Amino acid sequence: MLRKLDSTNMGRSDLGWLQSIFHFSFSSYYNVDNMNFGVLRVINDDLVKANTGFEMHPHKDMEIISYVVDGELTHGDSMGNKNTITRGHVQYMSAGTGIYHSEHNLGKTTSRFLQIWIHPDKKGLEPNYGDYKFQWENRKNKWLQIVSSTDGDGSIKIYQDANIYVLELDENKEIDFKVNEERQAYLVQIEGSAEINNILLNNRDALEIVEEDIVIKSKEKSHIIIIEMKKSN
Repeated sequence: MLRKLDSTNMGRSDLGWLQSIFHFSFSSYYNVDNMNFGVLRVINDDLVKANTGFEMHPHKDMEIISYVVDGELTHGDSMGNKNTITRGHVQYMSAGTGIYHSEHNLGKTTSRFLQIWIHPDKKGLEPNYGDYKFQWENRKNKWLQIVSSTDGDGSIKIYQDANIYVLELDENKEIDFKVNEERQAYLVQIEGSAEINNILLNNRDALEIVEEDIVIKSKEKSHIIIIEMKKSN
């Protein structure tokens, strides 16, 4: 089963310093029929103006991954961590029993990043933070796994049976992705456009995939992320 989600129909917010597209219900956007996709609770596509950002705020019992598309993102938290990442790099946090953190764009240009929240497989975990600076060429015309469960192969480990892969596919290139029985995946066309099993996705569109293998054919250079997970009941 495949279902396309057009970015023009997603939730939106414009606070001046922050412009957001909400893939699922979040903040001022509420849709009882669009709360999550399996254990995937949030994907926010955020544009943050230079020298602005999110001040310290709390999180609890959530696995949070921030994937930078453009510009830079500086994280700070109540455990004393602070670091800045740029395009293609990742910050991740197990909020567990509770943590405060901030995210700022201290650069000179607008920053774009995807904020991804995944429900953990258990509550009350010890909070944890990390970041990883993946080499861009490792996703050129091939899948780069950036996240896995604690017993998986991803450089970043989270407390859930979920995997995240990224890809930059050159124009007119083709690649497949398998979504096995009892599995599902959520794909975001971060940049560019591509045809996926004869469904056209443009910049910022998304695709729900349930127990179906896909073939991606790039119409132009395409930057894609897939969150693959167990199938929801």
